[in-house]
Amino acid sequence: MGTDVWVRPRRRGSNEGAEMLQEAAVRLASDCEEEEEEEGGLPAGNRCGRCAYFVERKKRFCKMIPALGRRFCGEHGQQEEENDRKRIPCPLDPKHTVYEDQLQKHLKKCNSREKPKPVYFVQDINAGLKDVAEIPEKQVPISSLSKEELENLITKLKKASNGLELHLKEQILSHQALQEALNDPKNGESAFKHLKQQASILGNMEKLHLLGPGRCFVEFGAGRGKLSHWVDVALQNVENVQFLLVERATTRFKVDGKHKRGDSIFERLQVDIQHLCLNKVPILEKKKLSVVGIGKHLCGAATDLALRCLVESYTTFCDGENEEPARKRSRNDKTEVASNNSADNDSNKDDCKPVAGIVIALCCHHKCDWKHYVGREFFKSVGLGPVEFHYFQRMSSWATSGMRETTTKASTSEESEDQTNDAKEHEQTFSKTESGSDTLHGILTVEERKEIGCLCKLLIDHGRIEYLRQRGYKAALQYYTESAVSLENVLLTAVPSPSLIPEPTT
Repeated sequence: MGTDVWVRPRRRGSNEGAEMLQEAAVRLASDCEEEEEEEGGLPAGNRCGRCAYFVERKKRFCKMIPALGRRFCGEHGQQEEENDRKRIPCPLDPKHTVYEDQLQKHLKKCNSREKPKPVYFVQDINAGLKDVAEIPEKQVPISSLSKEELENLITKLKKASNGLELHLKEQILSHQALQEALNDPKNGESAFKHLKQQASILGNMEKLHLLGPGRCFVEFGAGRGKLSHWVDVALQNVENVQFLLVERATTRFKVDGKHKRGDSIFERLQVDIQHLCLNKVPILEKKKLSVVGIGKHLCGAATDLALRCLVESYTTFCDGENEEPARKRSRNDKTEVASNNSADNDSNKDDCKPVAGIVIALCCHHKCDWKHYVGREFFKSVGLGPVEFHYFQRMSSWATSGMRETTTKASTSEESEDQTNDAKEHEQTFSKTESGSDTLHGILTVEERKEIGCLCKLLIDHGRIEYLRQRGYKAALQYYTESAVSLENVLLTAVPSPSLIPEPTT
């Protein structure tokens, strides 16, 4: 009891050694709980083989285990009286320290060092606006606007929205791939809502004939990769299928690693969509697969970045690749043959579009950014600019004023991890709007704010639709789930236009 214990794993990465070390730590913790005592107002944790350094911020001793014969761990070794070596904050991350005489060695392996950029990283390729002069200066909060200024903004909003389809079509579908999971009583309410949304997204993809062979499904903002998982389940008997899961942050409980079936390949790209050049991803460079862009609750500006990634950088590259062979084939042929070859080439080009389709569930318009927004030209065409956009994207959060009550009940289990993350995002919205500086108590009623918020979201989304239409896509917005399942229930879909995909028979 209270003696030093040091267990070294037999080799680096050894599971057995790690387990032994963990067991030793548990035994020490148990011993310390039994021997815990107060000495001068401080716990005697340093008598249990732990580091003798007292962490003032946490009001306890450091829990690290020092080397045999030492009183302090490596992090707090500068406290050792007999140790003349000096520890300094790491210049890459001052949250940890390093021996000064080992600084150069440490910088080469520090986890905070800048990692080599992947081949598909191209700085700001999908960023959008390059002219910083067009970006407005920081605007005052909505609550600081006068009544006349607010009324003027609302008038502009309604004028710009005049003629738009205010009532979207309901396209609430399902898919057989998720029926077993939907009927599983073990799933809680949050997981069930999550599954209903995924089932409807797959149903809409099937309706657009996007679930087929020879496709690369790129899931933007992939998180755990659940949407790609269900697409893979729906394509069990389909060959030559690739999945690219784009997520800038590391994620727990990823499901893509569990797929062992050889017919489809899962690859995770840890990169911000802003810097993702799809045509430099090795698998796409090699196979030239048609891409289907998908996403579930792709927040704010991430949607605009994803659209530009697909429609501009990837499509332009692929179109450029297809043009050169056409010119070479027709150079010395007879006119009639050249004409036929040209027609055949155009047909093949239509059959194998670089981007076969886009299906994205929209979310968090308050996180949109004028710099990245793809609908800037539409806004300008209706007499609006960056200032109005700033206020409209702030006001868009009024549309989901009931989100706080529905999302705070989300489960924290592994199965509903994505739902919990969504809740955190929406909670940030409310901390800045309902409880923050943008509330307008006494000026607008709750219903009026909700109506204006929905109008703001619709206007921003219509700018995205116009952007896609101008680039040759048949794009639409629809409700893909009930508001009781998710208040963020609008799905953006797009396929090449004129589309060769036959309309489904009823």
